[in-house]
Amino acid sequence: MRKRLIISFLLIVFFTGTYFAQSNVKDSLITIGINQIYNVKFEKADSTFKTLRDKFPNDPAGIFFLSMIDWWRILLNTTVEKYDDKFLEEIDLIIEKCDSILEKEPNNVDALFFKAGAIGFRGRLRALRFSWFKAADDGRKALPIVEKVMALEPNSNDAIFGLGLYNYYAAILPEKYPILKPIMIFMPSTNKDEGIRQVKRTAEKGRYAKYEAIYFLMLIYFTDENKPFVSYKYSKILTKDFPDNPIFEKWEGRIAAKIGNSLRASEIFKDVLLKGQKKMTGYTDDITKREASYYIADRYWKENKIDSSKIFFEQSLKYSKVIDKGKESGFYINTLIYLGMINDVQNNRKAAIEYYNRVLDLDKYKQSHQLAEKYLKNPYKK
Repeated sequence: MRKRLIISFLLIVFFTGTYFAQSNVKDSLITIGINQIYNVKFEKADSTFKTLRDKFPNDPAGIFFLSMIDWWRILLNTTVEKYDDKFLEEIDLIIEKCDSILEKEPNNVDALFFKAGAIGFRGRLRALRFSWFKAADDGRKALPIVEKVMALEPNSNDAIFGLGLYNYYAAILPEKYPILKPIMIFMPSTNKDEGIRQVKRTAEKGRYAKYEAIYFLMLIYFTDENKPFVSYKYSKILTKDFPDNPIFEKWEGRIAAKIGNSLRASEIFKDVLLKGQKKMTGYTDDITKREASYYIADRYWKENKIDSSKIFFEQSLKYSKVIDKGKESGFYINTLIYLGMINDVQNNRKAAIEYYNRVLDLDKYKQSHQLAEKYLKNPYKK
């Protein structure tokens, strides 16, 4: 949770603004390529943005959007670092190209925008890899560039997205995470409500950053504002327009489970597993399979389909044993409790006791110890 919030704070720019109307060809290529990225059609996006780069060799747009393909490869599984070096090399190239333009044209909006975007994304990667101070320094460097872009293009419905994210997260994070307070001393004061209004403006009127704004509104209302039903509305927009994007699909499933719609969550995660079997991009990793198995098992449990529930909880546990290294996840601990309860229902008391004791051997997660101790004293009855 903390990592996601800090990463969100550091993202003060994403994608691009409304500066491409002067070229219908350029505008069209960017629009097509962005949609290909969101649809996880990386090879097609690569071809589109190489065409953009070749047609407009003096423009930073092509190399910027090519780097976004690698950024999404990183996002699909943040535990894999094989794309990091290539992505950072691309970021350096973008900044170098933008600086070359800005030496001659200090107010070149495209160059300013893409330079800020490159710095912002470098910060996001550094945050993902726990380089907090370097990440925060990138946020500090990018902010005045974004402010200059807005001064030059005040009516941009896309560029304001970056300021909206900054205004929101800079307002809420220092209180939640005091470690950030020293950094924020050197940053402008902000208002979270204004930040939300700015992000909504992009979600409603933006051209290129529209979906990224919708994505962050989903996260904001789910993670920070505790309004999961509002968050669910935004998640459904994303999955409707990009049904094969694993990040969007998994978020809709999680939020559906949160609001009590376990049937919809199960339907979504069955689709996720099916896409994994088809080897679709972003659906084949163990983290995704673990989560999908867990929510499917949960629905079967609620339907009193004990045998089916046990099968999927055991699958979830199998993946957790591979994924969790050093510290067990909530998925792992909750699954142990469920398997203890299932074995109690099936009159396998010895196996149930083993699961409850395993829970007590681990760090407490929410009510895990309380439940394990309760069912060790008295077998669970459904």
